[in-house]
Amino acid sequence: MGFTTGLLSGLTLTSTLLYLTVSHHHLTRSNQRALIHRSTLLLTNIVEPLPPLPEPVAREARGGLVETAKDIWNRELEGLVRRAQGVRWREVEERVEGVVGGIVGKVREEGGSS
Repeated sequence: MGFTTGLLSGLTLTSTLLYLTVSHHHLTRSNQRALIHRSTLLLTNIVEPLPPLPEPVAREARGGLVETAKDIWNRELEGLVRRAQGVRWREVEERVEGVVGGIVGKVREEGGSS
């Protein structure tokens, strides 16, 4: 092995080991810093707990024209369904039968007198 090859091999090996050592040291210090930071926050919150967060305020976002039209349509439809559910269908049937019976009676009277 020549002088230049040995020198370059030694520099490469030394710089690689130096880089790996510094990189490992940096990662270890970062992990230690994060652990210490978490421990500090934990201890601080035990001694002086943070005040509770206020309840989120409910807000209603207005939709566009299409959404507003859909809301109006749905309200109208709900009103119609509620009205239909509240109808006493037996009374409606009796009223319709009475009206139809009266019309049929008039038609028979007029048909019989001519």
